[in-house]
Formats: sequence, structure tokens, C-alpha cells
Amino acid sequence: MSIKRQLYDLCRKLWGKYEIQDPRPIKASAPYTFFLPSNDRLNAIEVGDSVKIVIIGIPKGVDYDGERMWVIVNSIDGDNFIGSLDNHPFDIPQLKVGNTIKFKRWHIIDYQWQSSRKEEQFEQQPSIQRWERCLVDSCVLNRKVPVDYLYREEPDMGNDGDKYPDSGWRIRGDVELMTDEEYENDDASYIALGKVLNEDDSWIHLIDEPIGSRFYKNKETGKFEKE
Repeated sequence: MSIKRQLYDLCRKLWGKYEIQDPRPIKASAPYTFFLPSNDRLNAIEVGDSVKIVIIGIPKGVDYDGERMWVIVNSIDGDNFIGSLDNHPFDIPQLKVGNTIKFKRWHIIDYQWQSSRKEEQFEQQPSIQRWERCLVDSCVLNRKVPVDYLYREEPDMGNDGDKYPDSGWRIRGDVELMTDEEYENDDASYIALGKVLNEDDSWIHLIDEPIGSRFYKNKETGKFEKE
């Protein structure tokens, strides 16, 4: 570790602060890849349970913008929580295991019940997350060009044993909204379907269509039609 980094970490350790990130805007902008517990689960959290929150160092860390860390709940007053940090921070030297952390109920992004049987009282929480992979024009992700054409072929991009397999979906952006230079320099990304849906979910109703399906967007109606 360089001397400059050591001095920076020392300054943060002595004078640094931190804040708890509100995850709700992230959920709103990335509903297909970001998970939050249901309200009934949040309301059922008790003293002794463990919860995960996102902590942002001030000044910011060198390696991470924020860290997801576990906190053991010590007291609850309405939506106000106090707990003990149960993680070793990687890049927030102003914090250490056992530090007292104050946060709100809506800061919680995950939980672990003190009793393993507590989850049985809840219905299974539905999820709209989609982690299967697809091939998509980068302009859909980087320049928010809307999806214009998509087809599903036999999956061939993944490897055996992949945690998230290739879905077979191939997704194209609207080339009419791109300059010639943008079109020529555009490439494709192999990423989670959910990341595409976060940008444009106008085609979500087609996501379970079978291999061999092809759809294009009708420019007059704005609806996808079979090719």
C-alpha cells in the first residue's frame, strides 16, 4: 500500500464520517436487478435479528463507493433502529466491528431471522428479477436507445455450469435513432436480461416466448408484432 493511500486511510479513520444509503431510489431505477424485502418482513424484524444495510464512507472509499454490511439489531423505536456492526469494512476505516449504527427501517436491503423458522409465517415473496443472460446492443444500455427488434434463438453464449444461463434472447436498439457513427461503433453486451429491462421493459410481456420467436416494433402503434 502506498504512503499516500496510508495517509488517506488514516485521515478517514480519525476524522471520517459515514451515511446510510436509502435503497428505495435504486429499487425504483433498477426493479429487475435490485431486491428489497417486502413490507411485512420489514415490519416483523425484531431485536436480535440481523439486517443488511448499505454504508457510504465520507470521504468516499478508494475501492468501493459503498459497502453492504450486516448489523445486529439492538433496539427498535418505530422506524428507528440501533444495531451493532457485524462486518469488517473493506474500505471504510472509520468503522469497525461492534460500532453502534443508527438507521431507518427503509434502509434495510436484506435480513436474517434469529429464528430460522420465522420465515415460515410469510408467503413466498415474488421476484421480478431476471438474471438469465442475453445479447443486447450496447446503445440500449449506454444511450437509452429503445428496443426495436428482438428474437430468441437456441442459447449458445454460456458455458456448462453457469449460474445464470444464456436465455437465447438477442435484442436490438432502434437504429433510426442513431447516427451512422454511433451505429458503426456500437457493439453488443452479454448481460442479464434484468439490466435491459431496467432501461426498457416495453417488451416484458414477450420474455417467455419460445425459441424461434421474432418481434419488431410497429412504429405507428408502438407495439411489438411477430415477424
